[in-house]
Amino acid sequence: MRTARWWIDRLKLMPHPEGGYYKEVYRSAAQFPYVDSKASFPAGRAVSTAIYYLLETGDFSAFHRIKSDEIWHFYAGDTLEILEFDDSAKLHIHPLCNAEDDGTPVVVIPANHWFAARLTPESRYVLAGCTVAPGFDFRDFTMGNKQDLLTCIPEYADIIAALTR
Repeated sequence: MRTARWWIDRLKLMPHPEGGYYKEVYRSAAQFPYVDSKASFPAGRAVSTAIYYLLETGDFSAFHRIKSDEIWHFYAGDTLEILEFDDSAKLHIHPLCNAEDDGTPVVVIPANHWFAARLTPESRYVLAGCTVAPGFDFRDFTMGNKQDLLTCIPEYADIIAALTR
């Protein structure tokens, strides 16, 4: 069985600010030529982007949100849990895993929802893909602040404390 280190080296992944490792593999040449005032997108955003994303034992993807929908795809490894707070602050836990094991290989996180990811206790690593449309841009990325999230969603203090940096 492959290891996390094998995938990191093979795919030339680098550390991601939210945790884990990543590499952008696609950025659409087509761009939105207009400003979307509802989503606050400046003109010039790529139509879509895609990355490899790897998370290994002992790490997590910290709570964050982006202004686009994000589609997660399972590629290899074990089970990942994606924890999402919807617009009403309801918690949804989405397992992302191999379809051959009766898992869910694709999870969609809507724009502007807070979400984080962690491995299940028995998991060693997961290699996933993340497709974002409109395309990912760090200007549209907000890292979750522990105190702000605790103020808004105090009933999930243990989860927020565990999955913020």
